[in-house]
Amino acid sequence: MEKEENQNNNTRNKSQEAEIAENDIGENENNIQSQPKNVTLEEKEKIKQSSPAEKIAELEDKIARTLAEMENQRRRFEKEKEDAFEYGGYSFAKEALSLIDNLERSKNVLENDDKLRETEALKKILEHLDIIKKDLISIFEKNNIKPIDSLNQKLDPNFHQAMIEIEDDTKEPGTIIQEIQKGFTIKDRLLRPSLVGVSKKVSKKEEKNNKNEDNSRDK
Repeated sequence: MEKEENQNNNTRNKSQEAEIAENDIGENENNIQSQPKNVTLEEKEKIKQSSPAEKIAELEDKIARTLAEMENQRRRFEKEKEDAFEYGGYSFAKEALSLIDNLERSKNVLENDDKLRETEALKKILEHLDIIKKDLISIFEKNNIKPIDSLNQKLDPNFHQAMIEIEDDTKEPGTIIQEIQKGFTIKDRLLRPSLVGVSKKVSKKEEKNNKNEDNSRDK
């Protein structure tokens, strides 16, 4: 009888162990199935093996990165807002410079007109044009739009654009001796560069020609 009871107890224990093992396998399969499908096997293993402290550290890292990205976006937004406030009239100011250019062209046309030359009417017109030009420049300066000084300055690529070279030994090479179109800045930005002519040394061929001409005159 005792042998039969022992055998029955063994069979019951084995069946219970088998049921527990099956339940553990089922729980593991359910856990794996509940994870996202795009998670790889390696990541699944990491998830199984990672401790609560590691998970907390990973979450803290993600939160820190998210906060840093939000801060960068905030700074970019602030910079864009400041630029819009400071330089919002950039395009308008650049187009408004054509008014000064047209005034200069009008003056040149009138001054070169043989019929109007040295007449009282021309003098009065030129005076009025100068007054309008000064008023325009004054309005520009109140809005931080200022003309660039060019004449007798060294060529600066940040503010000047050389259009022609003029031979002149009285000036150092690269000195601005002609202003074709005036340039302007708006605050610390270039609105448009000055178009200028710069000096360069007289070529040796011309020096020889000049010497030959002088010698021939002496003879």
